[in-house]
Amino acid sequence: MVDLIQRIDDSIRRRALLVPGSKILVAVSGGLDSMVLLHTLKALSSRHRWKLSVAHFNHRLRGRASRTDEQLVRRTAASMRLPVIVGDADVAAFARRSKLSVEMAARKLRHEFFARVARERKLKTIALAHHADDQVELFFIRLLRGAGVEGLSGMKWRSPSAVDRTLSLVRPLLGVRKADLAAFAHERSVRFRDDATNFSNDFLRNRIRNELLPLLAKKYQPGLAPIVLRLMDILGAESEVVREMAEVKSGKRKAESGKRKAESGNGGDFNRSPVAIQRRILQTRLAEAGVVPDFELVEALRLSPETTVAIGQNFFVARDIAGRVRLQSRELPSFNGSRVEMELGRKGKTVFDGVAIGWRFVTGELPFRKGRECFDADRVGRGVVLRHWRAGDRFRPIGMTASKKLQDLFTDAKIPRARRHRLTVATTATGEIFWVEGLRIAEDFKMTGRTKRRLVWTWRRKS
Repeated sequence: MVDLIQRIDDSIRRRALLVPGSKILVAVSGGLDSMVLLHTLKALSSRHRWKLSVAHFNHRLRGRASRTDEQLVRRTAASMRLPVIVGDADVAAFARRSKLSVEMAARKLRHEFFARVARERKLKTIALAHHADDQVELFFIRLLRGAGVEGLSGMKWRSPSAVDRTLSLVRPLLGVRKADLAAFAHERSVRFRDDATNFSNDFLRNRIRNELLPLLAKKYQPGLAPIVLRLMDILGAESEVVREMAEVKSGKRKAESGKRKAESGNGGDFNRSPVAIQRRILQTRLAEAGVVPDFELVEALRLSPETTVAIGQNFFVARDIAGRVRLQSRELPSFNGSRVEMELGRKGKTVFDGVAIGWRFVTGELPFRKGRECFDADRVGRGVVLRHWRAGDRFRPIGMTASKKLQDLFTDAKIPRARRHRLTVATTATGEIFWVEGLRIAEDFKMTGRTKRRLVWTWRRKS
């Protein structure tokens, strides 16, 4: 499995959830999910220059246990040298007065607290720890309550706060399963508190989690969670199209927007069409070409124009910028034997098979920037070899405990087969891989507290 921190970083970047230099309020209950969120954002904060603050709301529902949750959050924030703001309220009493369920009352008071703290601290972004399993549970909660398409699409990666729409709620863990969070906490010794109410079947969500989902997975569909998540993604995209069309009809959105989308569906700028329209265009064109338009194939084509996707032995399909589909029959790409040996001077640059590479040695720290990585210069050494992927290559990306076949890492990262053979690999003079174009740097060559000099490595693909 690709390292969790990198997976979360990739999701944040791909969806532009948090920009460099952001000031972020992290909502932390003390449970597994929020403690992992805090640790991962803290691990990434120096790379992206984020300034984190911690917010904890004590619901006073569990007596001493609630106070212990609060103490854990305070201690953890202090150990990370992060400011922590704590609020509390008698949720049970508020629920009785307001004639709300305890769950709804807790949610209302909690979000009002987060919004108040964010406004006081002039923060625009609140990070929440909802994850993929929360989405699945929410789907069945809303299904049983008769929700429409928009409700069944679940939580969004980014949404405005219901209390203050000028504030953004972001959910960086929405693509991560609970089991992966637990594995990360175990591996990194992340301390957290279990909420005993999660095991009580007094709440509908808990009955769905503890009874309904295990039954469905055991008796009907072992792969239930990914199927439900895929369905929610499809429903969300189609709901967005309906919403935008309604805004055009109501005058909230200019009619030109609808006209542009219609033109896009007829072969114009495919990439500017709503996601649901892109999917429907590709489904139709694949079917016309005699190819089964399964979801994974449609998504691979939608997300990667001009990239071939294998659909059988030596058969490939690709789509152009307008969404037109073309089939190809050819041999799989062979391994590229190009190779260059270099002696790194104090500063220099070169071009290797279409990739412009530069390097220099520095002693100070540098902020994160796309197309630039920093290594422990003394561990890399002066002799460097540039080449391409070879059969049997193994690589240990930063954060992983063991090396893995480069081929498997490419698969995890969803890098198309044809592109893998073009990517540049950099090794030391002894053959150890320290950098692979498009992947993270190697664990064994990262900077540590003992690093004296940094090798600043930049790259840009020219062709």
